[in-house]
Amino acid sequence: MTSHDRKNPDLVIIVTVLLLLGIGVVTVYSASAIKAQVYGDSFYFAKRQLIWAVAGLGMMFFMMDFDYTRLKKWAKVIMLSCFFLLIIVLTPLGVERNGTQGWLGIGSFGIQPSEAAKLGLIIFFAWYLERYQDQIHEFKKGLLPPLGLMVLAVGLIMLEPDLGQSTVIAGTTLILIFAAGARVKHLLALASLAIPVFVALVIVAPYRLKRIFAFLDPWKYELDAGYQIIQSLYALGPGGLMGLGLGRSRQKFLYLPEPQTDFIFAILAEELGFIGGATVLILFLLLLWRGVRTAVTAKDTFGSLLAIGITGMIAVQVIINIGVVTGSMPVTGITLPFISYGGSSLLLMLTGVGILLNISRYSR
Repeated sequence: MTSHDRKNPDLVIIVTVLLLLGIGVVTVYSASAIKAQVYGDSFYFAKRQLIWAVAGLGMMFFMMDFDYTRLKKWAKVIMLSCFFLLIIVLTPLGVERNGTQGWLGIGSFGIQPSEAAKLGLIIFFAWYLERYQDQIHEFKKGLLPPLGLMVLAVGLIMLEPDLGQSTVIAGTTLILIFAAGARVKHLLALASLAIPVFVALVIVAPYRLKRIFAFLDPWKYELDAGYQIIQSLYALGPGGLMGLGLGRSRQKFLYLPEPQTDFIFAILAEELGFIGGATVLILFLLLLWRGVRTAVTAKDTFGSLLAIGITGMIAVQVIINIGVVTGSMPVTGITLPFISYGGSSLLLMLTGVGILLNISRYSR
């Protein structure tokens, strides 16, 4: 594709992402100001979030101008690099945080290989499924290879252990395979096999089983596995229609653990109410709509699958995060895209949006 084929990027996607980023930085400051006082600076987390946001925007605008079709020749290298990082993080070089050995880096700055793997696998699967699209109806030749790689990636991430990231990768892969034209009966068969595997993963880890019980009856485990859910609901309830006001959250006073990351939506809804929470959800719906539109109007199969994979990844994370915060799903560590505090997550999400914007420039 030449520069003459290129149009302006999807302005709706750009504006939506910038709005979500702005809301995110402000909410990170509000949610973390009390916790950050242990560092002697109430802006401790907000400053870091802003630095990652600027770096992420740099990557977004760079990838927006980078012809996405050139990613095809790098697909295998990207995939191998992701698996290399997933293995390295399990060695003594990996850094443990909150019981998960999932980071590489020094001090407070680090990258999470599982975040890179999400985007890297989308690029590889889009290339693979385009190349072997005529075989996707065959289980062994078309479906088994990408599923095998997905299982390998999920297995490595589960060794950290990180069930949340594993779920996102599995969900995004299935969306991609379905969009590529896989037979529904094959997907249903896989789902029937995945259920007992999921049950086994929960049973072998007592803390996961406790989270399931806490999800069913959080007040029975109010000082243990149900604590986060209860504190999240205590934040959502008082928010009402208009909220308590920006900066006036009560749960951020060390009641809700990690209020700036996985449960940041609870703080946002507490301070800005139903209207604030609904506004954020509407922005996400707008972003997902434009992402699907970009996939449908893409000029080639690779671009279409790439767009639906990136959009699907964002959708899965939003659904899981909001589900956990509202007590609709068991607790698992997944950030809310563009809103939650987290450097590598924000950087990779914005990189993915940049690719999505580049695809939109060549849409029909």
